[in-house]
Amino acid sequence: MRAVIQRSKKSKVTIDGKVNGEIDHGYVVLVGFTEGDNEAIIDKMVNKIVNLRIFEDDQGKINLSILDVNGSILSISQFTLYANCKEGRRPSFTEALNPAEATKLYDMFNEKLREYVIVETGIFGADMKVEIYNDGPVTIVLDSNELFK
Repeated sequence: MRAVIQRSKKSKVTIDGKVNGEIDHGYVVLVGFTEGDNEAIIDKMVNKIVNLRIFEDDQGKINLSILDVNGSILSISQFTLYANCKEGRRPSFTEALNPAEATKLYDMFNEKLREYVIVETGIFGADMKVEIYNDGPVTIVLDSNELFK
């Protein structure tokens, strides 16, 4: 599982000209899944994401989590996080989990995040237009293979 976390002042996802999800202060999380991802990995990633201290405290030091600042999450499914660009110029997406299984994991991921914060989402597999007002900018990449294996 891979997640790209962007600290955000305000962000939204639009599908077919209609806003599907919108947040003010919090994270935009682009998330992708691969073979072997499961509920245990999702639990670990959710724990890491909600406790990651990347918001500034009163002294301007990056020291607070999304829980500390009462932030929200805009969660966007992103199979392209598993693009393999090692050969040629056209990425291969064979490392991305098949859509049927990835959809189930994406839904599970969002439900587990909702145990901690408000979560808005895109629609899995839809053509989404995502507007991200990146705060900082702060962008963190988490890969479960690097973190937990």
